[in-house]
Amino acid sequence: MQVQVLPGVIPSKKRGKGVGRSNSGKTTLLEKVVKELARRGYRIGTIKHDTHGFEIDYPGKDSYRHFHAGSVQTMILGPEKLSLVRRLSKPLVINDVLKLFGRDLDLVITEGFKRGDKPKIEVVRRKVSSEPLCRNKGDKLKALVTDAEITGYSVPIFNLNDVKKITDFIEEEFICQVKKRK
Repeated sequence: MQVQVLPGVIPSKKRGKGVGRSNSGKTTLLEKVVKELARRGYRIGTIKHDTHGFEIDYPGKDSYRHFHAGSVQTMILGPEKLSLVRRLSKPLVINDVLKLFGRDLDLVITEGFKRGDKPKIEVVRRKVSSEPLCRNKGDKLKALVTDAEITGYSVPIFNLNDVKKITDFIEEEFICQVKKRK
């Protein structure tokens, strides 16, 4: 999980990232943290970084047909949600993505963007690797979430199953700090 301000996290104009290796549990943890933050009354946005590309629609659907006919941008709009697909001439960096994202959020959490320059919370699972991707210094690492014994790091280290403490940390470190500066 990268909390570029969590997998990535972004309070209002701040971002968080959640980073970690594939199958380390970033999405599962992010889901639990978002649920807890929402329960506490925060408006949370999430961005999932997919370096392999993705398809959100499928053949036969009208929006798929529009996009594959050459539309540069296609939106699917329903009574309770919308989805936007846009062709990119080059990959976007996280700051550009945030300009497209909603402004009425308390925090945006990203999953992925391992090489990004935003604050990160890394998920490390023993069954995948007990070595963090982020260095102790220099990678904007704010915390580790793990089920492994990790030493030599000066950031807080949370147990993978302690969602309340992880959420408390995110709330204090990212949401409350931004509100104090306003």
